[in-house]
Parts: sequence; C-alpha cells; structure tokens
Amino acid sequence: MTSGIATPGKIIAVHLNYPSRAAQRGRTPAQPSYFLKPASSLAPTGATLERPAGTELLAFEGEIAIIIGEPARRVSPADGWKHVASVTAADDFGLYDLRAADKGSNVRSKGGDGFTPLGPTVIPAAGIGEGDWRVRTWVNGQLVQEDTSDTLLFPFGRLVADLSQLMTLETGDVILTGTPAGSSVVLPGDVVEVEVDAPGAPGAPTTGRLVTTITQGEAEFGDFGTKPATDDLQRVEAWGSDEELAAAVAAGRASAPATAASPAAPAFELTDELRADFGRVAVATLSVVLRKRGYHDIFIEGVAANHPGDRIVGRAKTLRFIPFRPDLFQSHGGGFNAQKLAFDTVAPGEVLVVEARGERGTGTVGDVLALRAQMRGAAGIVTDGGVRDFDAVAGFEIPVFSQGAHPSVLGRRHVPWEVDVTIACGGAAVQPGDVIVGDGDGVIVIPPQLVEEVLAEALEQERQEAYVAEQVAAGASVDGLFPMNAEWLARYRAAQEAS
Repeated sequence: MTSGIATPGKIIAVHLNYPSRAAQRGRTPAQPSYFLKPASSLAPTGATLERPAGTELLAFEGEIAIIIGEPARRVSPADGWKHVASVTAADDFGLYDLRAADKGSNVRSKGGDGFTPLGPTVIPAAGIGEGDWRVRTWVNGQLVQEDTSDTLLFPFGRLVADLSQLMTLETGDVILTGTPAGSSVVLPGDVVEVEVDAPGAPGAPTTGRLVTTITQGEAEFGDFGTKPATDDLQRVEAWGSDEELAAAVAAGRASAPATAASPAAPAFELTDELRADFGRVAVATLSVVLRKRGYHDIFIEGVAANHPGDRIVGRAKTLRFIPFRPDLFQSHGGGFNAQKLAFDTVAPGEVLVVEARGERGTGTVGDVLALRAQMRGAAGIVTDGGVRDFDAVAGFEIPVFSQGAHPSVLGRRHVPWEVDVTIACGGAAVQPGDVIVGDGDGVIVIPPQLVEEVLAEALEQERQEAYVAEQVAAGASVDGLFPMNAEWLARYRAAQEAS
C-alpha cells in the first residue's frame, strides 16, 4: 500500500486513550474499547479524501499506528510491546454526520474509502520504548495536535494483551491507538498532515508527514440507506468545543447552530404519549439500552425517592450550587437568589435537577420551596444533596429524589449560583431540556435526540422480559430462555404475532 506497509488483515481502532481527549469528551474509560475499520479504507500519503456530498462534519484524528510482528495470542501486558514490529502515522477520519447510522460500530462513519491513511514510512520498534513516541498533526500548516505515548491511559502493550485475549493478532495487523485533543473538522481544500516520531531515540526516527488533501464529493446518498444527519451536539463534538464551533462559525467554516424553528432540527417535545411509554419502562432497562450506545455515565448516583414506588418523567430544569464562601454567599445567597428563582420558574411537567456536588450535609430543598414546585406543576425534584424539613416534604405529592435528610440551611456548605446551565448531578452531566426518568432503582438522564430510539428498544426489551417471566412462572428452565436463544426467540415472535 505504501512504503514498508502491507495490507493488514485487521485494522483495530481504540475509542479513547489520551487523557487530553478524555477530558475534552468529559469521560475517562476504565478499560479500552474498540471498533474495526475495513482494509478498503486505507490510503497512502499524498492521497485525496472526498467529503461526501450532503455532509458537513468530516473530522481528522492524528494517531500512532502500531503494526504487529510476531502473532500474539493471550499475551501479558508486559509482553505485548514485544509483538509490535513497527510504528507509523495514521489519520482516523470520520463523519459525525453518520455516527448514528450504525449505533456505535462506526462501519459507515469511519469506514469510507480513504478514511484510514497510513505512512508514509514505518519505524522499526526494536530498541525504542512504548512510551517514547510522539504524534503531531497540522491543518493547512498549523500545528493542531501534539501528544506523547507516555501519557496514554492504556499503553501499547496493554492494548495488544487485551485484544489477544479473544483473537489472534496476526503479522501485519494494525492497531490505531487513539487520538489526543485537538481533533476537529476539515473542509474541502484543507490539507491534513500527521507525523509520528521518537525524538529521544537514537537518530530521532520519523515517519515523515502523512499528507491528505480534502476534496468535495459530488455523488448524492440514495434513499436505500441511512442518510447523513447532524445536530448541534454533533457539531460541538466534531469541532471540539462550543468555543471552537463558535470560532468556526465566525470564520465562515461552520454552519451556525440550528434553531428550534429550523426545519432541519425540529424542537423535541416530550409528549403525553412518550411520558406514558416511559411509565412502562424501568430505569434499569433504559440504562442497558443507553450503555449500548456508549452512554455509561447517565445515572444520577446516590439518590432515592422520598415516597417508595414514586416515578418521575420530565424535561430537566437545572440549578447549580457552588461551595460555600462568605463573600460569595453575601453577594449571591440573599434575596431572590438562584435557588428561589429556580423553584419559582420551574414549568409544569419539568423536573428540577439540583447540583449539590454530592454534599449531603446541608439541605438543598425545604418544605416551602418543594410546595412551590408542586403548585407550579413540576414533575419532580432531584438533588444530589440533602432535603431539609424531610418529613414535611415527604407529605407532599411531588416526588423528590435526594441523598436523604439534613436540617442545615444553605449557608453551611452551599451558595446558590445559577439556573438553566449544564450541571453535574450525582456524577451525571445534565443539560436543560434533557429527559429525566426515575423509579425505585434511581434516576437516569436521556439526551433528547436519543429518546425515541431508546424508548422503542427499551419497550421491546420489557416485552421480551415479560414473556421470559411468564415462561419461568409456568415452570420453564432459564437455560436457553434467559437470555433467549434462537428457539425461544422464534416462540416469542410467534406469540407476539398471535396476540
């Protein structure tokens, strides 16, 4: 394919590996996760890459690619690096417009022709440590990414060992080891260059610059598959941050965020029908469905309902407390402060979600404010702090999920700071308008753009689990039934068709 690089049998890519990128994404994985890229996506240096017609969010990701030498099967992390023959530069291009197409497999979003340039040359790994490598990326001559392999969450040897637990890594297989912060969107006419080197090794070996020029594709997508689609969240993630998107819009390189009135991005509405459907689905089931889509940190930890059996469903209205400081409490704690504003403006059907930093040693909700939220028709209150006047609040109809009771007032630990902003409640990011669902297992946060597909899959899972429970109650063994094998699935589907 290019100098010193044969066509690999497998191209395996790591999702998140650099702390700088994990910080940008707002989550740090405990273990590595992967996806596959086809060999047909390979390209050499100097190639052009089409941004497909109808798309806007083609993003580069400069990476260090490691190439397997001696095959590896069930090797240890300490021995994993010994199975790497060489290292080269890679660019893991992807289309955010197609991220939703294959629910996390990245088949289309990252598998297009030319989406995996490698090269231009390889560097033998012998005599160079796995932490001695550097990757840099330039766009139109400007340095936009730079990081080193000694910062990785999961070193190269660990990746080899982890993958080799289930598959044989064969000679020539390529592992793309993750991208650092700085990945962003490129436009037709842009030139992307990636270089990997070992500046501290003898001779400071380098791959040279892997060069890709972006062009505009003309062929339109047909009506026989998922078409490209994007939204403001995808734009922010593709460009890297709100600030970088805003700068790109100002420079004429990006589309302005869609408005609620835009026909391309209609406003999400939590209808009565959707609320009723959520009432039939357990939080535990929603959690499983969201995890399949890569959403692992959407559970609000440590909160429980004041009434056993309570459920909540509603759009989030947010309130943020910051740690107590006398001067800040003096300026923000009195009068019609942010806390009172939040409870006085919560809309019917909304869930007021309060960031208290997990500090349960102070009340963040009291009887008067809880009553005000109830009178305004709020669907519930969630706080990762304490509740004051707990027995009185428990006597109200409004569901309140909290860390429990505490008699102290705000000035002990908190300053009411702001409303209607992105917050962190119980370890979960919550944005105004997110869908909040709670039951006896706790409270979960669902991004609005995922509601319909998540709910549809969760309802089907609940139907399957109800069928399984019926069979167990009738005396069936769980072997092959839970989860259902092909035979039981066929029986289930037949029963569904007959009903």
